[in-house]
Amino acid sequence: MRIVDRLTNGSPCISFEFFPPKTDEAVVQLFATLRDLAELEPGYVSVTYGAGGSTRQRTLEMVTRIKRETGIEAMAHLTCVGHGRGELREILRRFAAAGVENVLALRGDPPKDQAQFTPAPDGLGHGSELARFIRDEGFEFCLGGACYPEIHPDSDTREADLAHLKLKVEAGAQFLITQLFFDNAFYFHFVQRARDSGITCPIVPGIMPLTNYEQIDRITRMCGVTIPRKLEMAAQRVQDDPDALHQLGVAHATLQCVELLRHGVPGIHFYTLNKSRASRMIVTALRAAGQL
Repeated sequence: MRIVDRLTNGSPCISFEFFPPKTDEAVVQLFATLRDLAELEPGYVSVTYGAGGSTRQRTLEMVTRIKRETGIEAMAHLTCVGHGRGELREILRRFAAAGVENVLALRGDPPKDQAQFTPAPDGLGHGSELARFIRDEGFEFCLGGACYPEIHPDSDTREADLAHLKLKVEAGAQFLITQLFFDNAFYFHFVQRARDSGITCPIVPGIMPLTNYEQIDRITRMCGVTIPRKLEMAAQRVQDDPDALHQLGVAHATLQCVELLRHGVPGIHFYTLNKSRASRMIVTALRAAGQL
């Protein structure tokens, strides 16, 4: 199934993102999570692409196994990090041979020991370049790309960020998934700016419920994401009560989703952190309220 077709069929598409497990025990836990979320009938799931060799291999393993064992469409992430063109070509051939139909083409974050992203020898430096490479090599994957409702951390201005995004779409990205955000105003304003620039493909909002207080500092530093002051203050008041904090994060994310769905978004992509409880609660609430 081509994800772009699912995003344009007139009904909102719910999807979930996972990262490849590092241990056999974590694999077992991931598939328990998948079985739990499969009951929600997601349109697809995606599997991220790690910076280390073992997790990179597991991306392909997880995508093919998810499709085989659960019947859920699975999308593989692919990044430019650490790969020359020859390696990327071989990875894409393996994806195609394994029956992968959908790929999320990303630049990727620099390894932890590097302050800035540096392309590998004979490598690529942007998600747009990876999308163009995939198309020029003749691969027929349905391609997705990432976008940033606030701004990409490495962009100097929103205008430059949007110009790079347009290059990515022109290079072959057929749909976009946003970085997580906690204020819908950023998403709505971003989509309007994208449309005004000529970007017409589906733009899927990415949602992650804030369920752990330590996430606040990590998210703002790593992702450049703004946490609304009211949400931050509410989280501070219950930071020592895990259940209350979980309820707060789920409630906020549910309200976000209600507003997004009422504005006709093509779908919602949940960043799960390989757990099912919060996403399941949100989707169940949305269906009970007649939003899905």
